Amino acid sequence: MDRQVAAMSEGQSMQAEGVWTLQPLVELSAQDFRDWCRVLEERTGLVINEQRRSFLQANLGMRMRELGMTDYASYLRQVLDGPRGAVEWSLLMDRLTIQETRFFRHPPSFALLQRYLQERVQAGLQRPLALWSLGCSTGEEAYSLAVVAAEVLRDTQTADAFGVTATDISLNALNKARSAEYPARRLEQLEPQWLERYFQALPDGRYKVLPQLVARVCCARLNVLELAKAPMTGMDVIFCQNLLIYFRRWRRREILNRLAERLVPGGLLVIGVGEMSDWQHPDLQPVADEQVLAFTRKG
Repeated sequence: MDRQVAAMSEGQSMQAEGVWTLQPLVELSAQDFRDWCRVLEERTGLVINEQRRSFLQANLGMRMRELGMTDYASYLRQVLDGPRGAVEWSLLMDRLTIQETRFFRHPPSFALLQRYLQERVQAGLQRPLALWSLGCSTGEEAYSLAVVAAEVLRDTQTADAFGVTATDISLNALNKARSAEYPARRLEQLEPQWLERYFQALPDGRYKVLPQLVARVCCARLNVLELAKAPMTGMDVIFCQNLLIYFRRWRRREILNRLAERLVPGGLLVIGVGEMSDWQHPDLQPVADEQVLAFTRKG
């Protein structure tokens, strides 16, 4: 709400807000839609198809209203304009990236992870385990990885011998991940003993990840189009689930090829079921599991 509206009396403010809310959005023209889609794909790789046109229009429209703008082309020029545009672009990405997720979203993937880590521990660890949640959103997947690793190592002499890297393009999502506080509905698939062991119940009904587990997770901003520049190497586990569906098929293969390079020999790559059914890599072999799409690096 702008300063002028904020200065109104309460009755006037409510009336103005009602008008503001009911004001119909300017229609996103075919040309504006193509221009925005082109820039989004060039900068992030994200593909907005015709079915998500209303989603794009609604989120652009909300931000434009806050700025007092009515023209999609003018707003596009603003987000492309130097340092000021870079700040606005970052804010817009928080609106356009999906951040609704939950702990242990795909249970078979985490069951596979637990078996894999148990085998690694039984074989003898030479160094701390390195796990990576790519497209971590607000952190539920990253902390799920941390819970599994902590459980596997809990009764060993190297209980803290692991670290999780959590990356996402959205700074707002990463800030929520760092706060490590979640509503109860997002923890519904968590084992009761794990909830008691790794979370603290808050007075408002939410839960907070305990500090000792938060300390094992490092959150960092990363655009997946810039994987070549990313410092993450020597990863034992990489989770890349519910992310590839937003990219073109050739881009998905490019991303997966980059991730394969970051795995240690014997490392595990887990991707979303159905996200990339025809991809192969000479250094990887498929995991024999009908419920999970995963690969291990040869050697």
